[in-house]
Amino acid sequence: MQPSGRGERGQALSSFIVVVMIALLLITGLVVDGGRKSAADRRAELTAAAAARSAVDATATQRQAGRRPDAGVAIAAARQVIADESGLQGSATLAQDGSVQVTTSTTIDTVFLSLIGINTLQGHGEAKAQLFD
Repeated sequence: MQPSGRGERGQALSSFIVVVMIALLLITGLVVDGGRKSAADRRAELTAAAAARSAVDATATQRQAGRRPDAGVAIAAARQVIADESGLQGSATLAQDGSVQVTTSTTIDTVFLSLIGINTLQGHGEAKAQLFD
């Protein structure tokens, strides 16, 4: 027969180990899935920047000739860059101040956080390039 104090200590230690393992799993999830979200944000941001640059580049000859750039050509060029990136959604618009504004987003599946019900994370990016004054 065991003394009553010894069995309770073992149960408390088992409970502590379970809590620590769950905490470690959550921390691992934050690190791994947080890194994946950061990469998704970076990818969305880089694509938005590339689309904005493409919009300005598509009208470079018009600007060099002293003509007002065709906003439709610029927006189409930006949208094409977004369409070429699989898994990314986005939009390109012409603002009142003559700039092309591009926003992008992507969704990634989680690895560890899905264990607590967080199945996807969003990555976002935006960029702006001056088309004309």
